[in-house]
Amino acid sequence: PGQYYGVCFSVPEGVAIPGSLFNMFKEIHDDLGKPIPASGNLDRWVRQGVFPLNSVLTVRAHETGSHRNMGWEVFTDAVIRKLSDERENLVFMLWGSYAKEKIALIDARKHLVLTAAHPSPRSADRGFFGCRHFSRANAFLRSKGIREIDW
Repeated sequence: PGQYYGVCFSVPEGVAIPGSLFNMFKEIHDDLGKPIPASGNLDRWVRQGVFPLNSVLTVRAHETGSHRNMGWEVFTDAVIRKLSDERENLVFMLWGSYAKEKIALIDARKHLVLTAAHPSPRSADRGFFGCRHFSRANAFLRSKGIREIDW
């Protein structure tokens, strides 16, 4: 409670950075050389067009996946499909086996689809660290004449 507020992985100012987000910041540091920020608030990414989205938008505290298969996936699958169909040159970062299932909803001829292990402290060393998704996303955007993300 009080940790998440609707932007996937992001936490309000003043809240300790959760493990998955810290691992994302570590990968950005290793990939792009950027310092690890003091805040876990990702609103600066959202302002640049990044749309962090979980497949399931709610959860009981400390019970990962507790609201899976309760209807959220119908909504989030529709969002992913609509973005894929109606936009071009998006970057989809699918982290973890559950997210990777969403690849079927995305037109990879129009978009860059990157997959890796989830950044969770339990799995980040099994393929998230070293994935270089942040530099790969920026290289793709640059190649399409789109402004890079300041991660």
